[in-house]
Amino acid sequence: MKQDNCIFCKLANGDIPTNTIFEDEDVRVFLDAGPATKGHALVVPKNHYADIYEIEPDVLAKVAKVAQKVIRHATKVLGCDGYNLVQNNGEAAGQTVFHFHMHLIPRYKDMDNRNLISWTPGEVDEGEAKALCESLKIE
Repeated sequence: MKQDNCIFCKLANGDIPTNTIFEDEDVRVFLDAGPATKGHALVVPKNHYADIYEIEPDVLAKVAKVAQKVIRHATKVLGCDGYNLVQNNGEAAGQTVFHFHMHLIPRYKDMDNRNLISWTPGEVDEGEAKALCESLKIE
């Protein structure tokens, strides 16, 4: 289920060389070509899924397990102090390559924190929050 015109399908399946740090029959993990920090890697399924809405639940679970395995190992090797796991869905959320992938971004205490993923906490209206909560509940 590869797409011939998808760059990440080509990267994940070895059609284009990568700095691969882990691979199995379902996913490939390779260093990002434009890293946010030293050791920034991508977990990419070999089959094509545009985003989290399309990916099969068992493949999504596999991506999470592989991410955990890579992070545990990389933390020891890199000596980093934390990790961001980033997964964007849709253009409005910052997705630029429409093949599901997860960024594994090591963080270091002494780094410039301006490029950390952050937001300014907003105000909460309790009435709106309760109504929103009710509308979002899954039965």
